[in-house]
Amino acid sequence: MKEFTVCYTLDNEIKKEKIIKGLDVNKEEIVQEVLERMERSQFFTVANQKGGSIIDSSLVRYVRVIKEKVLVQI
Repeated sequence: MKEFTVCYTLDNEIKKEKIIKGLDVNKEEIVQEVLERMERSQFFTVANQKGGSIIDSSLVRYVRVIKEKVLVQI
């Protein structure tokens, strides 16, 4: 398993989210998944250490995977 930390730069703040996927997933696929999620709806939720946040897609200016960490390798 891999853990990706995704950073969302909004108009007035920065939000971070951790996403866990399989070993065969790369950063570009995570960014594409996030962009598709933003296209599908005006609002989406991100899970972080403080619980969850609802983000308005129109306020997102930049999306970046800032960290990739291997959790389990078989």
